[in-house]
Amino acid sequence: MLTIAALATIITVMVLLILNKVTPVAALCAVPVVASLAVGFGPEEISGFFESGLERVAGVAIMFIFAILFFGVLQDAGLFRPMIDGIVRLTKGNVVLVVIGTALVGMLAHLDGAGATTFLLTIPALLPVYRRLNMSPLLMLLVLVTGAGIFNMLPWAGPLGRASAVTDLDVTELWRPLIVIQGLGAGALVLLAVGLGLRERRRVAAAAASGAAPDSSDLRSPLAESSVLDETLLRPGNMVPNAVLFFAVMVALIIGILPAGLIFMLGFSVALTLNYPNVKIQLERISAHAGPAMMLASVILAAGVFLGVLEGSGMLRAMADNLVAVMPEWLLPHLHILIGFFGLPLELVLSTDAYYFGLLPVVIEVMQPLGVPDQSIVYALMIGNIVGTFISPFSASLWLALGLSGISLGEHIKYSLMIMWGFSLVLFGFAWILGIFQ
Repeated sequence: MLTIAALATIITVMVLLILNKVTPVAALCAVPVVASLAVGFGPEEISGFFESGLERVAGVAIMFIFAILFFGVLQDAGLFRPMIDGIVRLTKGNVVLVVIGTALVGMLAHLDGAGATTFLLTIPALLPVYRRLNMSPLLMLLVLVTGAGIFNMLPWAGPLGRASAVTDLDVTELWRPLIVIQGLGAGALVLLAVGLGLRERRRVAAAAASGAAPDSSDLRSPLAESSVLDETLLRPGNMVPNAVLFFAVMVALIIGILPAGLIFMLGFSVALTLNYPNVKIQLERISAHAGPAMMLASVILAAGVFLGVLEGSGMLRAMADNLVAVMPEWLLPHLHILIGFFGLPLELVLSTDAYYFGLLPVVIEVMQPLGVPDQSIVYALMIGNIVGTFISPFSASLWLALGLSGISLGEHIKYSLMIMWGFSLVLFGFAWILGIFQ
């Protein structure tokens, strides 16, 4: 009975999330509570499951809220804009350098972990350059989303927080081994950009020689060539103190001198006061970034309820035991490797929430008795999947990027899927060789 209830709960949640019928919060909270009532648990027991689940994820939710507020204020103040504008200026006119610059810009802009901000910062600056050089905006989007995927491994970006909520592992502890993968990924992306740039240069030259019309897939873009960000919020005079604050927060996170949530609380307090000493403007900045912050935090808290009910009721354990009984014995120790290998294509059928809150807990429950550490399971599933975050039709930020660049989802998937999957497998291989997962 518990196995059937667990399967019904997970399948229902995944279907609701995939079909976009309800918000993740509603699915993650309501479905497991209904299932637990159906198998005979009472309000008092469910309350215990609820409290246990929230205790696991409260710290992660706090970190998410203040990390987004911290980086949002630094973006408002313009800390990263000179780096991005400088790269754009340096690469104008050279197709290969433009693609390399796109890779660097995409990674820098995603330091706040927010896809919407990344695309609002980069596409308005880069699309005019691609237009003037008759370069394909499909290439621009491919390189941007791949770079954003690499930096989506940051602990405040989303996937790592979800994995932390599922496993009860500290999010910064999970992140530290991934720093080397991010570094290798950044280097690999630059090399990929060189290859793609050379290919694009040949295409542009061939099109010019044949008199063919330039790539017109961006002509549907409603984007003006001016920036869509609020210039009145920029604080160029605070560039140095903002940079010092940013690096201080990064160092504190890496060292682990304080809990991540407290580090971001302090960093946000300093950034807000430093850049916007007027209380009215401070409240406006908090309000401007509160929506994304609370949305992600609410999903993490709802995930705590979901996992608390499934684990406390014994449903997850019962399902895992039955799954082990029917699977070939030789496959079980390699299950996380198999899923990680196909992680990126799974983005086309599973949302990020469904992947981490539906699939990951089941894999962990199946593999824990075999002695495979939770960290290894998380790393295999995450590294195999994360580069594909912004090829998924379930990513709201991707739809923003598609609208800004005038590209359809079908065009993006057709142009980018195999290249992104190949790149993802390169990172997967790096991690396997380095022993990040067993």
